[in-house]
Amino acid sequence: MQVSIETTSTLERRLTIGVPAERVEKEVAARLQKAAQTVRLPGFRPGKVPMKVVRQRFGEGVRQEVLGEVLNQSFIEAVQQEKLKPAGRPSIEPKSLEEGKDLEYVATFEVLPEFDLGDYSVIEVVKPVAEVSDADVTKMIETLRKQQGTWEVADRAAQAGDQVNIDYVGTKDGEPFAGGSAEASDLELGSGRMIPGFEDAIVGLKAGEEKAVPLSFPADYHNEELKGAAVEFKIKVNAVKALKLAELDDEFFTKFGVKSNDETQFRKEVAENMARELKNATKNKIKTQVMDGVLNVHAELAVPNALIADEITGLRGQTVQQFGGQANGLDFASILPDEMFKAQAERRVKLGLILSEIIGRENIKADAAKVRSAVEEIASTYEDPQEVISWYFGNRQQLQSVEAMVIEDQVVAFLLESAKVSEKPCNYEEALKTESA
Repeated sequence: MQVSIETTSTLERRLTIGVPAERVEKEVAARLQKAAQTVRLPGFRPGKVPMKVVRQRFGEGVRQEVLGEVLNQSFIEAVQQEKLKPAGRPSIEPKSLEEGKDLEYVATFEVLPEFDLGDYSVIEVVKPVAEVSDADVTKMIETLRKQQGTWEVADRAAQAGDQVNIDYVGTKDGEPFAGGSAEASDLELGSGRMIPGFEDAIVGLKAGEEKAVPLSFPADYHNEELKGAAVEFKIKVNAVKALKLAELDDEFFTKFGVKSNDETQFRKEVAENMARELKNATKNKIKTQVMDGVLNVHAELAVPNALIADEITGLRGQTVQQFGGQANGLDFASILPDEMFKAQAERRVKLGLILSEIIGRENIKADAAKVRSAVEEIASTYEDPQEVISWYFGNRQQLQSVEAMVIEDQVVAFLLESAKVSEKPCNYEEALKTESA
């Protein structure tokens, strides 16, 4: 077999592969000979069909089958011979497929990049340092009570935090504008659902009272016709409701999985959940900074378009699944462009290649004790932790997902040994905030 290689770009390779005709014809002959022993044709006894007839009837089909297999196998042999690592399926361009002549074709494909690992001492990581205080737990329980609370009619003026039922009509230059009116609409004051000044204007009004309010739409409002526009809203309050917090009773505790009718136990479990959430948020913030730093160190690393395309397909599939595939006859997969996912896909592919290289060079394997600890932590949130632990260790595929997570954590720990790490004291809420929040 003859192979010549051409580098057409940083990652693209073009192989011209020649396979001796004998290899193809010999295999075709062998398969036809085998077929002749079993083929049944009218007018011939089984096993007595002349080879000439067998070749006429089945020769072309068998040859195409053999060509496909030889193309596939010879390509594998060629990349192994040239010590190449394809990043995707090749594009095959046949040059010669004629019977009796050497098979020749051109395979064009991308290869995985070869690169040196960078200097990770330049990575800077700020570790948030926080703890869950009694005040944080009290505030969280208050939030849970609000979520489970009920709205009750209040015979007083509306206050921030109340829910009001209102009718309103918005006008611009004396004329109503699209989307500016509603009847019997519930609105929580302080939610920020309406444009600035709208909700504040309702504070102090009682049920049955009306008010005309001059306002302006924000300069960055999404509707071009209303950007920065001066308008007036006529608002009528139909009802004022105050939120009654849910009682800390057995029914309330049960909703959150606490069987004991004990506020102390409930506070303990809330605190444990908050501590777990804080731990995960801190871990994720550190991990994000490490990964961003790794990408910056390898900013010039080129990645195969084939892998990016595969990742885009996966991300699109996840998005479509979130939308339920179709809604109102609309096929989301057909309208979601590649550009929507390209940046995220490229980031994932690049990180995957870099982390894989680190794992290979440092011979990082999932630590069994850490895997068990991770499984136990997952299981601790369930009613029967031991049942969940047994399920994970009895399900190889699920256990592998935990092992992958543990390996990634070990890679982060390895990189942190070289990185510049500083600490930033903060409170619970600050530690949980995402960078974009």
